[in-house]
Amino acid sequence: MKHPFQFGEDTLTPALALALARGSLNGAFSSTTKEKIIKSHDAVAAIANGDRVVYGVNTGFGPLCTTIISKEQTRALQENILRSHSVGVGDAVPQEVVKLMLVTKLHALSFGYSGIALATLERIHWHLQNDIIPMVPTQGSVGASGDLAPLAHLFLPLIGLGQVMADGQIQNSLEVLEKHHREPLKLGPKEGLALINGTQFILAYATRAVERLHNCLELADIIGAMSLEGVLGSAAPFHSKLHQLRPFAGNQHVAFRLRTLLKDSEMVASHQNCGRVQDPYSLRCMPQVHGSSRSAWLHLYQQVTTELNSVTDNPIILSAEESISGGNFHGQPLALPLDYATLAAAEVGNISDRRTYLLLEGGEAGLPKLLMKNTGINSGFMIPQYTSAALVSENKSLCFPASADSIPTSLGQEDHVSMGSISGRKLNQVIDNLENILAVEMICAAQAFDYRRPMKSGKILEACHELIRSQIDHAEEDRIFANDIRKAHNLISSGAINSTAYDIAQKHDINLKGDYYEQFSIS
Repeated sequence: MKHPFQFGEDTLTPALALALARGSLNGAFSSTTKEKIIKSHDAVAAIANGDRVVYGVNTGFGPLCTTIISKEQTRALQENILRSHSVGVGDAVPQEVVKLMLVTKLHALSFGYSGIALATLERIHWHLQNDIIPMVPTQGSVGASGDLAPLAHLFLPLIGLGQVMADGQIQNSLEVLEKHHREPLKLGPKEGLALINGTQFILAYATRAVERLHNCLELADIIGAMSLEGVLGSAAPFHSKLHQLRPFAGNQHVAFRLRTLLKDSEMVASHQNCGRVQDPYSLRCMPQVHGSSRSAWLHLYQQVTTELNSVTDNPIILSAEESISGGNFHGQPLALPLDYATLAAAEVGNISDRRTYLLLEGGEAGLPKLLMKNTGINSGFMIPQYTSAALVSENKSLCFPASADSIPTSLGQEDHVSMGSISGRKLNQVIDNLENILAVEMICAAQAFDYRRPMKSGKILEACHELIRSQIDHAEEDRIFANDIRKAHNLISSGAINSTAYDIAQKHDINLKGDYYEQFSIS
């Protein structure tokens, strides 16, 4: 997309949202969008000056919805809601997630159904453009009546309150505004409510997870194929005819990728007539396990894309005469797929750890136990697998679905909530662990790969192995393996391994994408 993204007009995808948050894509408001925003704002002003009672415009909030607010107090009401709802606790939300919150809120409010003033949206956009990013605590949202607490903190700087990250330092918002010759905004009717009603906290974490989990899924195929080469496993379980008989799209996609990665491998060819009938499940069932996790990812991707282009405010302002109070702010449409994706991510780590264990067992010709020749005085790669096992176990404890719980709030007005904010944070925690689990498997798979020389694998796996070895040396005696894990994690989280795989595929005209790539790709 060469031209600026048009908030409230263009279709937002996870990739575009991330590009906007990272500053590689600019956003703007078209003249058509500005007209819609102004029209909606005028409609709210008319309601505030009239006699019709509309929730959040001239009433209190939550259980105070029957308390009528005078025309003179409607502005004070909106600033008070930001103050009163800023009750978050815990560590600060990562800055990229906060930027995603700003991006997704700008888009949702730009549809013109929230009564927000154009000047307010332009100020939010100013924060994003100038990298003056609000400080937001991680905890306090129940994921229903909007992500109230985190969104209240997000927009405190609009009225000169709260803190922001600017120039690499946490600073008081009012001081930063003064440095930039900006005045705090005076919020109009319904603006405070429009700002804090919505699912943007859940959505931001979900958008980030879509990219991160996709990266791990792509990596799991590559690293799993390297592990299979290390133990001289069979490529037969990835045959297309087998997977046509159980044609799940995710399974077929992974099986295709594994066939492609292992094609023309001397390692595979070296044992075609061996006596071993079947490999353990962690090798043989990669299409079924990785593929199922890809299907869970796809469901999350679809739900996130819908939410990115939705209005999650309440009430919805259709005109000065028509407004609808509903529940578009409820986080359940994201909470359930987030919990599903959490389980899917944990299972990718679970099977990865089992492959690491197989690599350590040795027993195959040329592959020493614990992946090191002189063991006894050396422990070899025994202990990195402990770290992997610990992370797998930790992920299991994080798999309880947050969306299975609901605690009534707002004196019973909000009697069912999604807890989707917890789902979003937990998924990213599990992905944090998964990246390190894959890092452990990767250094072990690369070590096993070395013992298969002078045989060569396929071009893509050879290039990935070469990249790993450019950062992490082969080990024939003990060293601080935490340093290796850290380097491997950097290769994983940066996307370098996947980029290398696709670059080599393109260079040699190898199709690594298959028929299902568009389904299972964030790009």
